Amino acid sequence: MIKGFWSKLKKPIFVLAPMANVTDAAFRFLISNYGKPDVTWTEFVSVDGLCSAGKEKLLVDFWHSENEHPIVAQIFGAKPENFYKVAQMIKQLGFDGIDINMGCPDRAVLKQGAGGALIKNPELAREIILATKEGAPELPVSVKTRIGVSKPMLEEWFGFLAAQELAAITAHLRTVKELSLVPAHWELISKIVEILRSGNQETRPLILGNGDVLSLADAEQKVLETGADGVMIGRGIFGNPWLFNRETSIEKVPVHKRMLAMIEHTKLFERKFAGIKDFAVMKKHYKAYVNGFDGAKELRMNLMEAETSQEAEELVEKFLIAQKIFV
Repeated sequence: MIKGFWSKLKKPIFVLAPMANVTDAAFRFLISNYGKPDVTWTEFVSVDGLCSAGKEKLLVDFWHSENEHPIVAQIFGAKPENFYKVAQMIKQLGFDGIDINMGCPDRAVLKQGAGGALIKNPELAREIILATKEGAPELPVSVKTRIGVSKPMLEEWFGFLAAQELAAITAHLRTVKELSLVPAHWELISKIVEILRSGNQETRPLILGNGDVLSLADAEQKVLETGADGVMIGRGIFGNPWLFNRETSIEKVPVHKRMLAMIEHTKLFERKFAGIKDFAVMKKHYKAYVNGFDGAKELRMNLMEAETSQEAEELVEKFLIAQKIFV
């Protein structure tokens, strides 16, 4: 069993969740500078797409920088032979680990037999894990999953995963059917911890909980209460690149510094993805950055009309002057 970098991490472990069109190379670079997580994930990428003629467009999602290590590439699909090929590719690209998505509830993903659909197909899940390990035998392999499809399947599913000699397992504490429509079932993580730790101590995986955690303080409390090895945080990172910073919280960051971080993020996005990704991707971030202070609503509305980093920067400068906030 290969544990790789996972065996060197100090507990509790706090990691950045993979989020499509959110945790791209620009945002991850920014986060790593403002408040580095213990482990960073890429957005999830289709192994079928990476084995097709159009793979160059998808390789953009695997762009990463030195300051992001340790970084894990997350992949999804339902064809073991493609996991084997992509694992080889991931190794060559310099990643520290591979994570297999076995929890995505998106209909298009489920229709392929991938993501959360694998919870109902443990035989295929086993083949995929083995193929990934064979493709990159030097890299640790982990899985991000959910607690079941239409109802919790803790003994069956996590009992199965416990036997697969994975370096880590992240449990998103909702079923596939629940999407993100109900509160995460954190009361179940202790049972999952018990199941995953019941086997061979040498081969047991690290256990990370995920769902509805919006701050590092909350994550620390969850670890204390549940016995998990760590927590994966997703939505809490919106508008808050300081989330993983143990010395600074967003509440202590003055408005002008938040706006400067937003502009830095915008420039990074433009520099990395001009002509590749739509500038509109930044606007979901603006909604989170520009919130909770006087004049935020008007500035936010104006930023929705911006089409370049220069336009966004000019709008922020005008706002700071009008509010008598000086950098």
